Amino acid sequence: MARILVTGANGLVGSRLVRLLATKGHQVVGTGRGERRSGQAPGAYVTADLTDSIALAKVVEEATPDVIINCAAMTDVDGCERDRAGAWAANVNAVATLCHAANSLGAHLVHVSTDYVFDGDAGPYDVGAIPNPRGVYAESKYAGELAVRALANSWCIARTAVVFGWPAAGKNNFGSWVLSSLRDGKQIKLFDDQWVSPSLALNVAAMLAEIAEKKLNGIVHTSGADVVDRVTYGKAVAKLFGFDEGLIVASHMKDVKLASPRPVKSGLNVTQTAARLTDAKPLSLSDALTQFKREYEQEAAP
Repeated sequence: MARILVTGANGLVGSRLVRLLATKGHQVVGTGRGERRSGQAPGAYVTADLTDSIALAKVVEEATPDVIINCAAMTDVDGCERDRAGAWAANVNAVATLCHAANSLGAHLVHVSTDYVFDGDAGPYDVGAIPNPRGVYAESKYAGELAVRALANSWCIARTAVVFGWPAAGKNNFGSWVLSSLRDGKQIKLFDDQWVSPSLALNVAAMLAEIAEKKLNGIVHTSGADVVDRVTYGKAVAKLFGFDEGLIVASHMKDVKLASPRPVKSGLNVTQTAARLTDAKPLSLSDALTQFKREYEQEAAP
């Protein structure tokens, strides 16, 4: 069993990853900004600001991990556009700090990245596709990837996309927002001209855990197996949960003025991932939503 440090342990993927690693017998240390917000999560937890390089390096030094899984990031796409310095501090500088800290301990670094490193002109993208980021969030996440490749001695970059799960871990994700809106009978507008790879947080966590255990290297796409437009995703949720599909109204991303550009024809090809992983395979949208429904029902149970 390994000692594993998980950054972003309060987040959607990080909180699930901590629990999963603990059930597999690993010694887990989670870290995040502020107090632990993921309930009775197992293992140790240390508060640290991702952008405080001295504090972050100290957390790593004291945890003495065999593997670091970096789930932490500034993920507010439009927020990054308004705060370039903040985005760079969280998505690039902090990654460089983790690289140096990992090297000093001989630890393997698994860094979580995003499909946004691609421009979205010709998705879905293979692991070997050349990134062309647009917007501050995308640029900072790609710069984080480059930092890992340049600085870390032992590394894996795990890209994912449109992660969803229930409960939402502090703030709504796309899936929890769609589900709660439909449950409450609210009409929602979804893009029919943006293609994405919806990824169940539990599935992403399982793939990250296997990557960490095997210390896989290189680039791996840890997203859902299917690429769909957002309307299709929303209607699949409505159908499975028995909600009114008529509440979903198609809209066009090209008609909406957003602070930061979004990839249009995006999505990640997971064929190579499926070949490298033996236990945790990328889930189809149908299987992912079935597990999503199970999460929802377990949370709602008395």
